[in-house]
Amino acid sequence: MPTFTFKAKKKSGEEYTEQMEATDKLHLYKEIHKRGDSLISISDSGLKGVGLLSSFKTKEITWFASVKEIEKINFARHMSSMLSAGLPVSRALSVLERQATNPELKRVLVSVQDKIKGGGTLSQGLEQFPKAFSKMFVAIIRAGEESGNMEEGLNTVAVQMEKSYELKRRVRGAMMYPIVVFAIMVIIGALMLAYIVPTLSAVFDDMGAELPVQTKAVIWASDALVNNFLLVFLAVSVFLASSISFFRTAKGRRFLDFVFLKTPFIKTIVREVNAARTSRTLSSLLSAGVDVVPALEITEDVIQNSYYKPILRLAQERIQKGEQISGVFIENQHLFPVFVGEMMSVGEETGKISEMLKGVSVFFEAEVDQRTKDMSTIIEPVLMVVIGVAVGFFAISMLMPMYSLLEQI
Repeated sequence: MPTFTFKAKKKSGEEYTEQMEATDKLHLYKEIHKRGDSLISISDSGLKGVGLLSSFKTKEITWFASVKEIEKINFARHMSSMLSAGLPVSRALSVLERQATNPELKRVLVSVQDKIKGGGTLSQGLEQFPKAFSKMFVAIIRAGEESGNMEEGLNTVAVQMEKSYELKRRVRGAMMYPIVVFAIMVIIGALMLAYIVPTLSAVFDDMGAELPVQTKAVIWASDALVNNFLLVFLAVSVFLASSISFFRTAKGRRFLDFVFLKTPFIKTIVREVNAARTSRTLSSLLSAGVDVVPALEITEDVIQNSYYKPILRLAQERIQKGEQISGVFIENQHLFPVFVGEMMSVGEETGKISEMLKGVSVFFEAEVDQRTKDMSTIIEPVLMVVIGVAVGFFAISMLMPMYSLLEQI
């Protein structure tokens, strides 16, 4: 069992330095808290017995770890339950490591256990893997460690991530239907151009019929696809690859953000999604005991839309100057609904900003849920019209010459 050297302060104000054996730092925090003393500092003995191979594994995990969102939610929930039941952190990690089916998560947990055994904390262990565990995740756990109530911090993380995960699923679910229908339309259109149009085109050539412009356009597209299939396939592949690469850049993401914020109906969902995510993240961090400025900084990292980040950055500057942050959100009503700034203002006046933000997040999550259902209802008739127009155009383009030939006979 590791031995820690720590500095603490008694209720009388007297400071003292002492050594104590503990399974981990959380256990040490709880022991000092039972005495009624306040912890000032604690020495970190670092990782013991970790050689070059272990260091390489840690870097390898950091670079290539792929832990799913639902796995992180389950990790936080199960850790919270086991700590509440009285298990030490290292033992709880060992149980979760044995249960893990994802090799990457298993390796991450092994490395975190090594950090704990070496005298580190859970937050320090998870901090090694920023791709797997976000700043928000680590910050809330660290706040829980410092307050001696890490199980509550883990539960807060689980609730926050669960709500964010549900929000993503709703939006993605609403978008999946039109994407699938569009993809099927493209495939059917390509098959018709490749197999049906050439047959009809040969008939028209044999009959010597005068073709309308739209029919010529369809036949030209068919000839281009059939005679230059590899070239067309290569051109489409290059276009898709270039588009994906562009949208992964900062300029590409900003362009998409701009389009989403200007597209009718979608822009309302975007505003409400970002309002819900901002409110939920800030509420979780503040209720866990994270200071306002770091909480705003972490929320800025969580928010994906580039047009929202400067607002959170400005809020950090305002709070450092001693101003209220609600003013920033009220000034930017083109991005954040009025309700967000007004509720934050009430929370600042009453000293219950965390509770107010939680209420805001619940409200907008319900709004997004309803709007995604409405969008699904609206999309169906719109898609039917689009499919009807496409089928009608093809039918008219190919049937008009045939009617003309029949009239000549």
